[in-house]
Amino acid sequence: MGTFFSGKRLKVLAIAAVCAGLFGLFLMLGPPKLLAKSETPDFCASCHVMEVQHTAFMHSGAHRRLKCVDCHLPNDGVASHYIWKSIDGMKDVLVFNFGKIPENIKLSEHGAKMVKANCIRCHETLVSQMDTSRDCWKCHRRITHTGTGAMSTN
Repeated sequence: MGTFFSGKRLKVLAIAAVCAGLFGLFLMLGPPKLLAKSETPDFCASCHVMEVQHTAFMHSGAHRRLKCVDCHLPNDGVASHYIWKSIDGMKDVLVFNFGKIPENIKLSEHGAKMVKANCIRCHETLVSQMDTSRDCWKCHRRITHTGTGAMSTN
């Protein structure tokens, strides 16, 4: 019996690491504008379960100029942004492909923290004198996807 890092196992791990690195580079630099396209609201809406949220977003006044990632992903640094984009994207792919889509799509606890942090980041001068311990959408209900007149198409 060999050790955990036997020659054969080490070779397989090295190949897997190189493949993962090449796949990452392909996604970042591969097909023209693939990374930029994946940050558009139309890309997010391409999954049919997000149709209601996208319709509501398109009726959300000034916020419709934003991209989904402006609110739903961390925007405090490139690394954090793309790490969470990967995590959330893979979660969405798994949920969609395994048919585990909840009837009522809701923000996770982490997602709520991201949205709140981005509200405060964008509206920093407005909220600088306010108590920011509450969630913004508790008072500003029309900024949520369900508060903008979203209608189910089912």
